[in-house]
Formats: sequence, C-alpha cells, structure tokens
Amino acid sequence: MISQLPTDDWYGCVGDNTLADAILERLMHNSHRLEMKGESMRKRQAPVDTK
Repeated sequence: MISQLPTDDWYGCVGDNTLADAILERLMHNSHRLEMKGESMRKRQAPVDTK
C-alpha cells in the first residue's frame, strides 16, 4: 500500500473512525511502514510540456 496521506489523517478523510480502523488494520497488518520526509520528488521535476 502506498499513500501520500499520513495514516493519522485517514480518520478525518474516511469520516467514520470505526471504518477507518477496520481499513487500516487490514492494510497495515503485514506491512512495513516508512515515513518519508522532505518535499515531493514530483514537485522537483520539470513540468511536462503538453503542447
């Protein structure tokens, strides 16, 4: 699973704490959690020319 939204923010995004707990429990049960810091690499890349 890859998410740009920190797991602590999922509760507000999902809107139902019980549902968010159930989703996170199933997704993160056998996962490795890496918290990245710094600016997004996408922002560092030049914009795509759509002409």
